[in-house]
Amino acid sequence: MKNLVLFLLGMFIYASAVAQNEKKEVISENELFNKIAILDSLLFNAYNSKNLDLMKTFFTKDLEWYQDNGGLINFEQVFINFQSIFNRDYDLKRNLVKESLEVHPIKGYGAIEIGKHQFKHIENGKLEIGTFKFIMIWKNDHGNWKISRVISYDH
Repeated sequence: MKNLVLFLLGMFIYASAVAQNEKKEVISENELFNKIAILDSLLFNAYNSKNLDLMKTFFTKDLEWYQDNGGLINFEQVFINFQSIFNRDYDLKRNLVKESLEVHPIKGYGAIEIGKHQFKHIENGKLEIGTFKFIMIWKNDHGNWKISRVISYDH
């Protein structure tokens, strides 16, 4: 009986410690929204300045990118495509449509970012603007946030 009481007491202490640690890792929805919004801004500042090496740091190596008009591509192909875009004669700039941004937690994994963004460039003396939708899955690996999945659609 004494062993059972000690065992149950030990389990209670262990469970309490685990619960305390879980509470410390919980991030409020507002904090999560702000975190992902900042990461989005940093990623696309790198995009707008054509900094491919910095952009790579925002994605997991097992990245899966689903494009409605291009299919599924992996990490390597994504960055071949970005380099091709950066080599064009014009500057393509991305802007987030701020009021469209949604961020939702994924328990034990990270977050879902949903939104619209615009890509702008001058072509034949005229401003061209395309507005598209996206979903990004952010993986939180001990505070190191990276995008593991992208769905880019409505092109």
